[in-house]
Amino acid sequence: MTDTKPSVLFVCVHNAGRSQMAAGWLRHLAGDAVEVRSAGSAPADQINPVAVEAMREVGIDITGQTPKILTPEASEASSVVITMGCGDVCPYFPGQRHEDWKLDDPAGQGIDAVRPIRDEIRDRVRVLLDDLTAAER
Repeated sequence: MTDTKPSVLFVCVHNAGRSQMAAGWLRHLAGDAVEVRSAGSAPADQINPVAVEAMREVGIDITGQTPKILTPEASEASSVVITMGCGDVCPYFPGQRHEDWKLDDPAGQGIDAVRPIRDEIRDRVRVLLDDLTAAER
């Protein structure tokens, strides 16, 4: 029996909003139990400041994260790949679980529009984490 922990890669186009919020939630809720990655198919120069603000409101600091380009290596190293509006740019590797989360894009939105996106991501991450930890039991 191996003692490897699950790894999750969150991918959106700019790796500046949805995927960064999802990664922040999973790090916050899972601690060290899950390896967390995020990337984008066309990364922005910085994280969306409204996403940072929305996460700060719930006590999660994502200011230390930077948008990263999606690489085949990051995808291959992940047991679960969650896409958020980036289409079919993610490479598929055998044995991986793939999900596509349909979420509004926070780009260009104000805080009142980003809060419900943040909360929906939180709810989806909780379900994902419950599933991952159930698989470990």
